[in-house]
Amino acid sequence: MNYYPIALPFFFIFLGALALLLVMVEIGVLRYAYERIGIHPRYVFALLLVSLLGAYINIPVAQLPPQHVLSGREVDFFGMRYVIPVVVDWPGTVIAVNVGGALVPAAVSLYLLARNGLWGPGLVAIALVTFVCHALAHPVPGVGIAIPIFIPPAVTAVVALALSRRYAAPLAYIAGSLGTLIGADLLNLGKLQGLGAPVASIGGAGTFDGVFLTGILAVLLAGLFTGRARA
Repeated sequence: MNYYPIALPFFFIFLGALALLLVMVEIGVLRYAYERIGIHPRYVFALLLVSLLGAYINIPVAQLPPQHVLSGREVDFFGMRYVIPVVVDWPGTVIAVNVGGALVPAAVSLYLLARNGLWGPGLVAIALVTFVCHALAHPVPGVGIAIPIFIPPAVTAVVALALSRRYAAPLAYIAGSLGTLIGADLLNLGKLQGLGAPVASIGGAGTFDGVFLTGILAVLLAGLFTGRARA
């Protein structure tokens, strides 16, 4: 089940951002921010590229009862344009897990939790971001659940800095990724029936952009604000 959840203009914007990030990593601007979360700089670009390309892959896990679904459209929500795939004789909404927007960031988040021993503050940060994302998540016909693109990175940066200056960077990535997935997607699975979405992808359309930007913006903000602090 392969399709890209955001319209091509935004895909190329994200791709251009990756090219810029590669330059920034090479000259050391992002290198420090990612060192702060425990990821070697040589893997920074690869991680983000895998996340971006992995957004194309959705793994089906369940199916809702048959219903009329929308097909072959683009939907605008808070400045983003999401793609509804073209489907023929589709039985109903398929629940799927997006590789780039769910599996990759979730795996990295669990690694960072274990590596840094941040189970306590990590759970608090995840809970706070989950609460905010759940409150702002909005059912969008044909797409599923969506959230304003800049909410996850902005909230996670504030929460992470408030909980720990020393570990703000890994907390930002962890809370921004898992908090968005739980608050926007998992806690709203009950609202998917009747939206007419052929595919409701956890970490896909509606939340992928926020999760992806969290990996860039929240970590960068946390790294910049913490500096070389050892608090």
